[in-house]
This record gives sequence, structure tokens and C-alpha cells, in this order.
Amino acid sequence: MLLAWLEDGAARLPDKALVHGIDRGRAITYAGMHDMVGRVGAALRARGLGANDRVALLSGNALEHLIVYLGTMCHGATICTVQADTNRAHLDEILRALDPALTLHEDELGLGDLAGTAPGEWQPLGRWDGGAGEGFFAELAQGPSAPRTPLNAYGDVASIFYTSGTASKPKGVVCTFAELLENVEPTADAFGIGEDDRVLDFRSYNWMSAQVLSFLGPLARGATLYMARRFSQSRYFDWIREFGITVAACNPTAINMLVNRPIPVSGADLPHLRYITSSSAALMVADWKAFEEMYGIPVAQGCGTSETGWIAGSNERTRRMGSVGRPHAYQNLTIVDEAGNPLPAGEIGAIEMGRHPDNEFRYLAEDGGYRVNSKGRARTGDLGYLDADGYLYITGRARDLIIRGGINIAPTEIDNLVLQMPGVAEAATVGVPDRIYGEEVVVYVVARPDAALDEAAVLAHCESALPHAKRPKEAIFRESLPKTERGKMDRNALVEEWRESRQTAAGA
Repeated sequence: MLLAWLEDGAARLPDKALVHGIDRGRAITYAGMHDMVGRVGAALRARGLGANDRVALLSGNALEHLIVYLGTMCHGATICTVQADTNRAHLDEILRALDPALTLHEDELGLGDLAGTAPGEWQPLGRWDGGAGEGFFAELAQGPSAPRTPLNAYGDVASIFYTSGTASKPKGVVCTFAELLENVEPTADAFGIGEDDRVLDFRSYNWMSAQVLSFLGPLARGATLYMARRFSQSRYFDWIREFGITVAACNPTAINMLVNRPIPVSGADLPHLRYITSSSAALMVADWKAFEEMYGIPVAQGCGTSETGWIAGSNERTRRMGSVGRPHAYQNLTIVDEAGNPLPAGEIGAIEMGRHPDNEFRYLAEDGGYRVNSKGRARTGDLGYLDADGYLYITGRARDLIIRGGINIAPTEIDNLVLQMPGVAEAATVGVPDRIYGEEVVVYVVARPDAALDEAAVLAHCESALPHAKRPKEAIFRESLPKTERGKMDRNALVEEWRESRQTAAGA
């Protein structure tokens, strides 16, 4: 199917840009990608690599990254994308577990010290400049473009990529061709991606979220991706204006930055823009409303997991405030109680899903083999509910749930309440140890500049709207709140900070 999408694009839209790299101002057309994918295939074939042989790719967002990513899979081998910055402390063990036949690394990441210890062939990635290059791309420029061959069996492994490892060591998620490809078109449909779209994304292409939504989705639909190396608050709207962007990917952290440090622009200044997306973490309703009121630009949410790909999505026509959209039908999503029994619409429970009864959710083991985490159905680790129309709402992570005296408290409920206060920029609620109740509620707050806000005001606001059991015991002010690489609130770090502060106080 990957080859079919690429060949169709090269035949119908040969001179149309498939990917435009914003930072270097270079674009590769559908015909150009078709040629380069063949060259990657020839280079891998010359090394004797085929189905399930692993190619490790240590690179940031760049045209070269996507050429190797697509070329490796179109050849039928396994591409292993590793976010080197996030996982730098674990790169040795990651590479040992992957045991790749070939590792390609971007020079800018400064990973040359691993060359003597990494398994397999180790090569600098080099650069593609439309005809010449250096490193691996020098080889591709001089080599042949091999005939395309059909993909191997759908059960073969298409990709292995690593989670951000915020709560523990990063895990290598194993994704077959079937699991990857069946996620692409439902995701493109949910977000309404069509041939006329120009999609902007700055999120890392080492993870499935950006790979599917803004690269493989546009490839399948004949659209164009505009890729930035990373988010820039000062340039984000300029990119949208300059390139006539129709769909702009975003996340809650960037949206919060744009709300708290406004840019003088409105939707009327960006007539091509249909909407911006939000994913990677639940977008607080208060932030959602504040952004739309400030800029007049629609926001549409979606969600997914590393293990399952995209689960749900929406666009400017189907979005619903607070919801991540309707789940993809093939994911067979259900909301269940602790015993696994389905819950009716409106009731909060665990989000469970499973494409096929024999589907296996797998991770890469330390010895390089595959470890089955679950089979058939699996829980995502999120809590949420479906409304009467089938829209999915995520209320938080199961591991973040606060249990105070036997009462379940969703942190996001309190986050949203505190964010309604005019002087609050950010809020994060956590459960901390308590001798009597097991856990007690604490909210961390970032105040807006010059806001007249203190702990008493925050606690009084919560007292006016929450039952006694859910009211925070403390409101702690910070200049900023910790986030993961993917923009999610790092509540574990806040709990650890609270523990350390109490130990310090006790020692004093």
C-alpha cells in the first residue's frame, strides 16, 4: 500500500511537493521521493537487507529522515526511529537491543562517540540537496534507483520506535505493516485531509503520531507536508501565512504558550487555515476556549497511543469542545469498569480497544526479541467516556487518578476549574501521600504576569465549586510546570518535588 500511494502520487502529481523542509527551504516532489525511495531500496539490497532486518535512524526532523523512513519500509525492511535527545542516556542499551544491521545518524546530534560500540554498520546520514550529498546520501546520489518490489507480508515488522520514557526506561514499540497501514486512512479521514491540503507539523517524526497524521496521511491523499525542525512561537503563524497552510498541527504546550504570550494575528489574517490540531495530551477546555477567543481559529483534537496509533480525530466540521473526536471504527474502542464490563454513555471508565482477537501488542525485549504485552484487547492507560453521539472525552491518565479516602478524583477536573481564574496561566493537580486519607489533593499553579493571585484565592475558588473531598489542601505557585518531550504535563515530577520539599522541611 505504501508503494501504491507513492506510485500514484508520482504518476498523477510528479512535480508537486510531497515534503517541504522549512528550516532549509528545500522540497522533495512526489517524483523525487519515488526516485529516492528506489535508491534507498537499492542501497539496502546491496547490503543483503530484507524483511525484518533493522535500520536504525537517529535524526531530527529533516527531509533525509523521511526519505530513509519511507524508503526502508517500501523495501520491506524495518525502520527503527529513535528520538536521540530524549533517550540519549539509554542509547547504548537501545542500540544493543535493536542490533541494527545499519545505523544512520545525523551529524548535528553529535553521536560519533557511539560509532565504535554500536552494532552493525555505522554511517553519517548526510544531506540530500536534490542531486548530490554526503554520507549515506552521497552513496544514494551515486547509486541506482532499484525497481520497486511489493512489500513483504503484512505481519512483518514495519517500524520500531521508542516511547519518551518519562516514567521509566523508554520502551521499543513494535509495529507491523498491518498495524501501521490500517491506521493511516482512518486518521486522514478523521482529520479531513485531502489533496488540496498543506499540512504544517513541527512534532518529532521519530514517533508514530506525526509519521501517520502529517506524512503518511498526506502521502495517501496527495497532499503536501511542511515540516519544521521544532516549534517556534514567533514564527508559527508566519509559516502558516507564508505557505498557505490549511491544517496546522499543534499540542497543548504550544497552544498554552500562544495564549500566554499572544501574537498579534487572527483567523482573518490566515484565510487558508481550516483549523489547528491538538494532540499528545488532553487540551484543557479553558485553554481551548481562551485560544479560540483570542485568535478566532478553530481547534480540533485527536488522540492515540504509541502502541495503537491514532485512536480518534476530528476536523473543523466534526469537532466538539472537550472531545478528541469519534474513535476510528476499526479500533473497536470500549469504555469499561475495573472488571472489564462495558459502561454506558456518559460514565467514566478505562479506555480499552483491540483491532482483532489475535492482535498482539508487543515491545522489544532487551535481548532483541519481541515481548507480548497483551493480546486481543488492551487498555490505553487513559480514563474517559463516550457521549450519546459516540464522541470520546479523555478525563485523565489512570495512573494520575487521585484516590482520597476511597473517592476517585480526576486531576483534570480540578485543573480546569483553577484555569477558569483570570490570573492563572497553567495548573496541574496531583495526589500526594497522606497518613489518614492515603492521598491528599495538591494543585500547582503558574500565575500570569502581574496577576494578583495567592494560595488563599485559589483555595477559596476551589472551595466554592468542589465538594469537600475534592478540594485541594495546598496551592503551590511555580514559575513554570514540568513537561515531557511530547508536551504532556509531568505530574510525577511534581509529586517527587512535593516529597523532597517535605523531607527537606522535616530535616530542618
